[in-house]
Amino acid sequence: MTAEDLPEAERFMALHPEVNSVDLILFDTNGKERGKRIPISMLPKVVKHGLALPGSVFALDIKGETIEETGLGFEQGDSDNLCRLVPGSLRLIPWKEGVAQAVLTMLNDEQDALFFADPRRVLVDQLCAMSERELKPCVAIEYEFYLQDVEPDDLGQPQPPIMPLSQERMTQTQVYSLDELDEFQRFIDDVIAACEVQGVPASNIIAEYAPGQFEINLRHSVDVMQACDQAVLMKRVVRSIAKQHGFVANFMAKPYTEHSGNGCHVHISLFDNEDQNAFVKQPQLLQQSLAGILQQMPETLALLAPNANSYRRFQPDMFVSLWPNWGWDNRTTALRIPSDSEQNLRIEHRLAGADCNPYLVVAAILATLQEGIDEQLTPPEAIDGNAYEMEGENHLPLSWPQSLERFQASDVLIKRLGSDYCHTYYENKRAEQLAFDAQVTPLEYLWYR
Repeated sequence: MTAEDLPEAERFMALHPEVNSVDLILFDTNGKERGKRIPISMLPKVVKHGLALPGSVFALDIKGETIEETGLGFEQGDSDNLCRLVPGSLRLIPWKEGVAQAVLTMLNDEQDALFFADPRRVLVDQLCAMSERELKPCVAIEYEFYLQDVEPDDLGQPQPPIMPLSQERMTQTQVYSLDELDEFQRFIDDVIAACEVQGVPASNIIAEYAPGQFEINLRHSVDVMQACDQAVLMKRVVRSIAKQHGFVANFMAKPYTEHSGNGCHVHISLFDNEDQNAFVKQPQLLQQSLAGILQQMPETLALLAPNANSYRRFQPDMFVSLWPNWGWDNRTTALRIPSDSEQNLRIEHRLAGADCNPYLVVAAILATLQEGIDEQLTPPEAIDGNAYEMEGENHLPLSWPQSLERFQASDVLIKRLGSDYCHTYYENKRAEQLAFDAQVTPLEYLWYR
């Protein structure tokens, strides 16, 4: 938002005199909310002149500590950058009385473009490149999550919740079960209602393959940046409403050893300037896009699986592929082409975990898709049947250090995402990985003392 958007803020203030403060939210490298809370009286000033926050917010690791190796901390004097409100993002917060929110994006020093380390900037660059090709991406994002009891089990581990109606603890599941949805209907209704207030187009919720696991889908949108905004806001909604109902909403990639992990599935199609599906009109675009995404999938895994827990999700027969592969309506592959009408021909990217940053995941998909188009790549043969039974050495780098090294060494990602951003991301996550590996865990005391 700039001075030209001031009427939007003034209309909001007039419509909602009950609001006394506004949360201004900037999503960091890990997709976590950072920002400031201001009194509503300051909103017009912030809309007009912006808000200062340090660029080092994008050097913060998952613990909130600045990673100096990124070069965004003391090396630059921990200096501020100007942030602007994203137009249309000013919304009420249904679970906070008298509080509204707006999304921020950070500008560079010259204030003529977004700051290079802002994940929104990484996505903007890919959208601009697609626009130059006269192609418009259309995306839909799905998240899986677990509802859990606020109290751990006797071993101190998370456990499934007690069902509100039967008052029994969940010990099993029936995928697509309507009975399970009935048990949690009040929670679901409140999530859908809060999403509507927040401008998040939640289309449906289903029961998934494990006790307390659900999936929530967002509608397709050609406003890709807004779709990613809505995805991170949806996670905020689910966590907040779950807390109101006495649950914990868990978006970890692998909360339980014995159950399936949580994924983030991204559906993507391309439309031309006549709003026709380019995958249909130019079938080679679909093949080249598949090939580009698959070829660079090992290099992008560090963005799709951003932390130590992410790699515990990659287990056989756990609804996630261990190889870069694709298939027609095949949920055992990394890329799936759903069976749908011709106009809805699309790629479903099924590899990312629910712990991912959607701005970075979608940017990685678009970047590698374009690499496939530019290089006119050809994909491998589609997989028929159970892709989990694949064998060979062409599997993904299924450890965090391996995937970070593949990311750092990728000439394609450096070219497409920018060397500065790749350096910042690598140093941030590498420091986190080293800190994690240095910890002595309770399991080590149990096994090795």
